[in-house]
Amino acid sequence: MNRHHFLQALEHQLALLAQAVAPLADRPLAYSRFDRQLFQSHGTRLRDYLSEVEQNFQSLRHLVTENRTERVAFMTEKLVAQIGALQRELSTQALRRQEEKTPVAIASDLYQKLAEHQDYERRLNLMIQDRESQLDRAATLSAQQQLQREIAALEGRLARCRQALARLERQVERREQGQ
Repeated sequence: MNRHHFLQALEHQLALLAQAVAPLADRPLAYSRFDRQLFQSHGTRLRDYLSEVEQNFQSLRHLVTENRTERVAFMTEKLVAQIGALQRELSTQALRRQEEKTPVAIASDLYQKLAEHQDYERRLNLMIQDRESQLDRAATLSAQQQLQREIAALEGRLARCRQALARLERQVERREQGQ
C-alpha cells in the first residue's frame, strides 16, 4: 500500500471515529480513561482525546511529506493505538452507563420507594378511618353498605401495600447486609 492510500485509509478511520464520538464528545467522564503515555491530554471529555488524535494525524501527514521514515513509523503506531483506544472506549459506553448507576444510587432508589409506600400505607389507613367514622354516622342502609364496600376495597389495597412494603424492607435489609 503506498503512502497516499495509507493516509486515505487512516483519514477514513478518523472520520468514522469522529462521527462515533460526536454524540458523546462533550459528556464529561468520571475520570481520565487513557494511559498517560498514550495521550498527552488528561481531560475528561472524549472531544479532548479526539482533538489530539486529529492533531497527530496532521503531524503524520507533515512527516510523510518530509519523508521522515522513522518518525512516520512511530507516529503511525501511536495514532493507530490512540484510534483503537477511543474505539474501545466507545464500545464500552453502554457498560459505563450501567456503572454510573452506583450501589448508592440503587440504595437511594430503594429508600425512596420505601418512603413512598410508607406514605401510601399512612394515607390508606387515614382513608379507612375516615370511612369507618362515616359508617358510624350513616343514616341509611344503602349508605352503610356503600361505605362497607369502600372499606373492604381500601383494606385490600392496604394489604397489597403492606406486602410491597415487606418486599422493599427485605430488599433494603439484603442491600445493607451485602454492603
